Amino acid sequence: MEELRVLVPNGMLGYGFPLEDFERGMKRQPHGIVVDAGSTDSGPQKLALGEMTCPESAYYKELSVLVPAAKKAGIPLIVSSAGGDGTNQHVDLFIKIVEQIANEQELSINLAKIYSDIPKEQIDSALQDGKITAMQNVPELTQEEVDQTTVVTAQMGAEPYLTLLKAEKKPDVIIGGRTYDPAPTAALGMYYGFDSALAWHMGKIIECGAICCVPAGKTVLGTLRSDHFLIEPMNLDAKALPHTVAAHTMYEKSSAFNLPGPGGTLNLEECEFKAETDRTTRISGSRFIKDENYTVKLEGAKVVGYRSITVMGVRDPILISQMDEALAYVKEQMEKELPEECSQSQIIFHPYGKNATMKNLESLTDEAGHEMCVIAEVAAPTQEMAQLVVNRIRTTLLHYGYPGRVATSGNIGMPFTPLEIPLGKVCQFNVYHLLKVEEPVAQFPVIMQEVGK
Repeated sequence: MEELRVLVPNGMLGYGFPLEDFERGMKRQPHGIVVDAGSTDSGPQKLALGEMTCPESAYYKELSVLVPAAKKAGIPLIVSSAGGDGTNQHVDLFIKIVEQIANEQELSINLAKIYSDIPKEQIDSALQDGKITAMQNVPELTQEEVDQTTVVTAQMGAEPYLTLLKAEKKPDVIIGGRTYDPAPTAALGMYYGFDSALAWHMGKIIECGAICCVPAGKTVLGTLRSDHFLIEPMNLDAKALPHTVAAHTMYEKSSAFNLPGPGGTLNLEECEFKAETDRTTRISGSRFIKDENYTVKLEGAKVVGYRSITVMGVRDPILISQMDEALAYVKEQMEKELPEECSQSQIIFHPYGKNATMKNLESLTDEAGHEMCVIAEVAAPTQEMAQLVVNRIRTTLLHYGYPGRVATSGNIGMPFTPLEIPLGKVCQFNVYHLLKVEEPVAQFPVIMQEVGK
């Protein structure tokens, strides 16, 4: 093959994509459709509570387009990190969705699933054998933390997908558990004999769809060749520019030059980004350095309490000018009036309009706007306790007699009822560690089945 074409409909399954852009991409005769469905960006509740990133209906809607398109073209559809967390539970749910689509559309689908959950017994043994190490800024893993997790899953690399692509009876659709985002594209590249470093790098960029383009979009085509690859948006009004593609290479990474993942590190010190056309970028010079030991990232989460919030709008410039002092006063009052509850709770203020997004990392300005939205967040052992503390926060700020106050009525506006909003269980990542594995394929069980007509 002179080139491998991989089509990505969007950066996250369930987020929607323009059908005309996808159809334009299919006309380019891709050799595979790859779409990621997972991320830890939206927090630990998916793992801890068994929730998904998107409603099941969103996945059904998009797979109803992708599954028949891949089958008609005779190319594999690879979906990774099913449901958002990639647990076995959500892999099985995606399998049921594909089976439903196959039956409804009278398709015969050779369907493969890859599990990524790690038995706690294996983690216990690995802990005792010293095969688990903490990632940067993460405490050492303990047996107690493992016991408190709902489920532990691991980011697989390219090997399980590559094994399926090499199977005598190749699957039409692969539903993968938790996966390092670039891995399916890397597997396709390696299967067809292309340079693994370029395949990994192309996967790193296109797994987010056309976010690397201007304007940012959904559907993107990656074209892998012997010594370079191309990035091209399927929206004809968008462009993949060298500086935007280069910038996206660094997206979600702590280093601009070394991008670690299962089995090795993608090194970009000699990488070049050049314009191939006015809307296509050419990338070359990527290198892949294999690790001496093969490790996968473990992910687990636990329930740590209950959260409640209240949303308060402030318009008085006098109060806004001293909001830091006002919130400090409110917190001090809580500790005086509710000492037992506050000792067990975490109180966080989000003053939107003054550094709420970046907080102490904000470098642009310390000036507040003419109005402010203050969200008070309380996490406590019980929902009732969280409600109590956040209620007292709201009423204290509502009637606080701050210096220079003119009015004698309430200080804040409240856009929602109930005034204190219970958000339910609050979760925390407590397993975020590296596990040394001897076999990157056998670690992730594969099951194949025929579904549909």
